[in-house]
Amino acid sequence: MSSLSNQIDEILLEPMKIPDVFEKLFSWIEKNGFYEDTEDGRVGYLYPISKLRSEWGDNERPGGTLIEFYAEKDCDLFYFINEKTKGRLRVFARTGGDGSMAAFWIDDEGQQRIVHIGSGSGSMLACVLCDDPLDFLRLIAIGYDEICWNDEFELTPSESFKNSNFVVQPNLKYQDWLVHEFQTSIPRKASDIVKEPAEFGDEDSNDPFCKWLIENDA
Repeated sequence: MSSLSNQIDEILLEPMKIPDVFEKLFSWIEKNGFYEDTEDGRVGYLYPISKLRSEWGDNERPGGTLIEFYAEKDCDLFYFINEKTKGRLRVFARTGGDGSMAAFWIDDEGQQRIVHIGSGSGSMLACVLCDDPLDFLRLIAIGYDEICWNDEFELTPSESFKNSNFVVQPNLKYQDWLVHEFQTSIPRKASDIVKEPAEFGDEDSNDPFCKWLIENDA
């Protein structure tokens, strides 16, 4: 098992488990050296972080979607964690520079699902991203700057970049590995995977995670 898997596994709650496709991803990350070891533990990336930082310009950057995989050990400090919710959520990644996160969630039927939790001060996205863990790997391969901005989900990355005048070059190494390792394809846009991109407090949404947060005062 990879170091990333070991660290994340230590923070999980029963009956959570690390999906097999995530273990393959974490092993690929570590094999390629796409990680940093910090005093809080290992952080994994999809692209060499030193190269990303050195080549990041005013109008473009390399590396595809920004995401950081790590074991979040201080979930109890987050605003969405209370006595009703703390036994059902564990954060495994940071999805945005605003502090948005991806987490494993155990729903009311006991199923483990992958959800997004916006920072609240930036992204408001609070929904199930996918039930199939492979779809999460496909989502972060599409090529958006970040996956926390649901107003871009109906756009392709190139359409999104036209609106922002900032271009993110695709992460071809990750895309190629994903397609060949899992014999899968990469969607054109996030809405092909995320079916109900609800936001905090959206009482009209049918998204089960958004509804669960409302019901539990999170």
